[in-house]
Amino acid sequence: MKPNPALARLSRVVGTWTTIGKHPHFPGRTLHGWAAFEWIEGGAFLVMRTKMEDPEIPAGVAIFGTDDKQGDAFMLYFDERVVSRKYDVAIQEDGLSWSRSTPAFSQRFRITIGHDGRTMEGRGEMSKDGSPWEKDLDQSYTRAP
Repeated sequence: MKPNPALARLSRVVGTWTTIGKHPHFPGRTLHGWAAFEWIEGGAFLVMRTKMEDPEIPAGVAIFGTDDKQGDAFMLYFDERVVSRKYDVAIQEDGLSWSRSTPAFSQRFRITIGHDGRTMEGRGEMSKDGSPWEKDLDQSYTRAP
């Protein structure tokens, strides 16, 4: 199968990353884990797998794809809590972001790729029941050797 050209800019994130994060629901705790991005089906899709060492943070998997007729990208996410969500994705030169907006719970997350290609910074926000946006997961990524 041929690679999806609309996802080509995501090639910079492909690989395994160690992660260190903070989450407002776990004050004072540093969260350690990993994230792995890999092409599947010859580059038709990108899969992201995540796992934190902390048992309270669920392992998850997401698949990035596009709809060439609508010109947009999206991410389908699933985790071990049996949570399944669809996010809209924007791919930028320096990274990517995803977001979802629902009346009960909205989220947005932005990953910025460092100039050296060996680090990334992720910043998340959430809104519950239409309330103002507040901090969610913040995560630093370092490319694994």
